Amino acid sequence: MTFHGKHLIAGEWVGNDDTFASTPVTGDAISVSKGTAALVDRAVQAAEEAFWTYGYTTREERAAFLNAIADEIEARGETITAIGTAETGLPAGRLEGERGRTTGQLRLFASHIMDGAYLDVRHDEALPDRAPLPRPDLRMIQRPIGPVAVFGASNFPLAFSTAGGDTASALAAGCPVVVKGHEAHPGTAEVVAEAIKAAIEKTGMPAGTFSMVHGGSYEVGGALVQHPLINAVGFTGSLRGGKALFDLCAQRDEPIPFFGELGSINPMFFLPAAMQARAEDMAKGWAGSLTMGAGQFCTNPGVLVLLEGPETEAFLAAAKDALEATGPQVMLTEGIADAYRSGRDAIAAQSGVQEVMTSTCDLRNATPYVFRTTGAEWLANEALSHEVFGPLGVAIVVKDMDEMLTVARGFAGQLTATLMMDAGDKAEAAKLLPVLERKAGRVLANGFPTGVEVCDSMVHGGPYPASTNFGATSVGTLAIRRFLRPVCYQNIDPALLPGDLQDI
Repeated sequence: MTFHGKHLIAGEWVGNDDTFASTPVTGDAISVSKGTAALVDRAVQAAEEAFWTYGYTTREERAAFLNAIADEIEARGETITAIGTAETGLPAGRLEGERGRTTGQLRLFASHIMDGAYLDVRHDEALPDRAPLPRPDLRMIQRPIGPVAVFGASNFPLAFSTAGGDTASALAAGCPVVVKGHEAHPGTAEVVAEAIKAAIEKTGMPAGTFSMVHGGSYEVGGALVQHPLINAVGFTGSLRGGKALFDLCAQRDEPIPFFGELGSINPMFFLPAAMQARAEDMAKGWAGSLTMGAGQFCTNPGVLVLLEGPETEAFLAAAKDALEATGPQVMLTEGIADAYRSGRDAIAAQSGVQEVMTSTCDLRNATPYVFRTTGAEWLANEALSHEVFGPLGVAIVVKDMDEMLTVARGFAGQLTATLMMDAGDKAEAAKLLPVLERKAGRVLANGFPTGVEVCDSMVHGGPYPASTNFGATSVGTLAIRRFLRPVCYQNIDPALLPGDLQDI
């Protein structure tokens, strides 16, 4: 397939002379048109115009549209895998699995809106004879908010990008979407955008229902979140970049919600009975989770909390052996690889830190690193808690359960927190669990957090800085609520109401 590197704006492929070159791991670079504020405005204006039709489509029509997008992505499966592996260095199996997750999300939201429960429909009938005052007829329903901006993520070229969970949930809600494509995989974004375009044409949706503008400059992201017709933003990325966009949203004349998933170190707590029974097996499992996808998952378990003693020494030795068997892995971009090395150096330079395992990473490759410190050093040094995006782990070795509990209370907001426990650890787990549920959006027992199930009950979010809105999730059907707002209709003729309110 030949890639043109253009923007998709309201059904038209638009290019310009100002370009940047993609940086694939293999194959030829793509010349990609840089986004501009003018292109963003054109896309958002088209989205606003489309909303007056798309926002008032039936659930059946939107479900058919979401399923059509999934069909069109599957029809381009081989092309997506080929360009995705070339651009990111991810193996074909990972891209195929992620494509299945992406189409699965689209179909899940199609099914979810057909159920109708997400609308939270309520009706308080009129009580004209109530004393001392009558009650009016009141009906409430969730309604779409309008055009939504979505930022493609570097580490998930499909599931968190062009047609990923943010886009799927916004479209399901009835909101047109403008995507800022990520510079790391513009070819992949182009193919997926073409699939959405084909689904729009097949189902007769307004052309402005979806647009994609490539990046290439900081101007694009700022213009998108500050556009007065954008009503909310979905973002997955770094704390630094997300915080900057979050601030822009808050500084608008009309502030809007910024649903940012910004990062997490995902602590794991290893309790004594479990350590006595299976320390080495847990160490091997952790090593596999830490290095999955070169550690480039937002749920990567980067911090361990262990009790001092022989079991912990055996755990760290087994982890080192397992990690030494891991070869170099290509990272998603040269910038991510540079940041990984900088993060490694920053951790290594801190006082009270010892090396458990070092290796050599260069160019765009990553190899694992493990450091250890004490509970006291961790609590005294905020720099040790900074996320290092990649296969780097820090083991906090605490003196006793009281210090483990103190360390737990000291963590900032997280996407996940994990208890590794056996039956004999229930008393200790009961003390930790109330702390962990305040710190994380998902609390696990006896598993590793790098797998995120897409389903009704999943929460992928957490207190800041894991995400900017602790009441939201970017994975699972609850994600649709980010792009809806409740509207109450008082004494309105049912014939004028949204269809889902008319017959209750």
